[in-house]
Amino acid sequence: MFAQESWVFLLLAAWFILIPASGTRYQANWESLDARPLPTWYDEAKFGIFVHWGVFSVPGFESEWFWWHWKGQNPPDQKCVQYMLDNYPPGFSYPDFAPQFHAQFFDPDDWADIFEASGAKYVVLTAKHHEGFTTWPSSYSWNWNSVDTGPHRDLVGDLAEAVRNRSLHYGLYNSLYEWFNPLYLADKKNNFTTQDFVLKKLLPELYDMVLSYKPELIWSDGDWEAPDTYWNSTEFLAWLYNDSPVKDVIVTNDRWGAGCYCKHGGYYNCADKYTPGELPKHKWEKCQSVDTQSWGYRRTMRLSELMDLPSIIQDLVQTVAMGGNYLLNVGPTPDGMIPPVFEERLRGIGAWLEVNGEAIYSSKPWRIQTENATVPVWYTSNSKYSSVYAVFMTKPTVYTFHLSEPVTAESTTVTLLGNPEPLRWAPLHPRGLILLLPELPQTPAQAWILKLDGVK
Repeated sequence: MFAQESWVFLLLAAWFILIPASGTRYQANWESLDARPLPTWYDEAKFGIFVHWGVFSVPGFESEWFWWHWKGQNPPDQKCVQYMLDNYPPGFSYPDFAPQFHAQFFDPDDWADIFEASGAKYVVLTAKHHEGFTTWPSSYSWNWNSVDTGPHRDLVGDLAEAVRNRSLHYGLYNSLYEWFNPLYLADKKNNFTTQDFVLKKLLPELYDMVLSYKPELIWSDGDWEAPDTYWNSTEFLAWLYNDSPVKDVIVTNDRWGAGCYCKHGGYYNCADKYTPGELPKHKWEKCQSVDTQSWGYRRTMRLSELMDLPSIIQDLVQTVAMGGNYLLNVGPTPDGMIPPVFEERLRGIGAWLEVNGEAIYSSKPWRIQTENATVPVWYTSNSKYSSVYAVFMTKPTVYTFHLSEPVTAESTTVTLLGNPEPLRWAPLHPRGLILLLPELPQTPAQAWILKLDGVK
């Protein structure tokens, strides 16, 4: 009896210890979970790197959905069928690709150096895509993980250490569903009235992933075939926000069940490559890929199919001006290299941000987001500097530059970021100003920023 009472006492004591210092405990329902404030680091970061890497990188054909296009959809994608007929022996199955996922040149410090040089403040690695293969030694994914086969190393853990050594935030992408997992297919056949896959595979693996790696962001996906009640999403999120080791810093997205996106969760992804038409009322993120045709590595990618640096900067600026974060994806090769063309893009972003970062990091949307005066302009603001920033990505053909929205005062100053000399300007009425531009510096990003102090 004494032993039982002691056990109960210790359990209750542990429960009270896990109550957040604020006293707030979130309930396992959307009304409560959606009321949780988003940790401030995420909105301040603005720019992150997405990494799609897994067994799908080995065939490197079409996209990371190769297995589904080859064996899942009906009818199958004939290009994928022909690719296998032309390049692999009869009977070769998708799991046979796993031993070829060597990652022999994967250097997490090299990756982290590139990510740091890009100016990104957070990194999100694929821990498990829809194929079900985990890039960490999940005991719930026996022989279908990166330690039991393929690289024979903990890719998630290795990159976590390197990224955090550079003071970058670390997040993990996790697919809720798995295309061909027998437990999932059985639940699906039962119209999701059973939860064998969720209770025996998904949730134990998710809890273990959080406890093992303590990610600061979970990028959930693969939710659309079943409601959140099937995935037990609200129960998991309540634990994540209340009792997990990352409860005070964890950020989540909105893909937690059919009908949830753009409605529930931490920040909103909505659709892939989402671009809102007006300023959203809720924090959001645009995920975009340098390779416009795929998130995973493709052997057949062409330069014309990749975003160039000016396109990326324009996308980043417009996203931030509309209050969003920008998560830019690269797909490494199966041997663990970030293709040089991707590295060139990332380092180019970093070079631009080194000059212009104060208009991006920790910024807020201004009272208007864009105007089309001399050339199209996008606005951000930053309370740290009490400044408004006008970003333009078309080089004017004249030296006079007109902005129609800012309301000036006698104390107003205007500078070009990267050039400390104040610019000459004159007010317009009832609002706006006209200024003289200096010779604009050459930049591969083809984007320049005017800093306006003392305007409304």
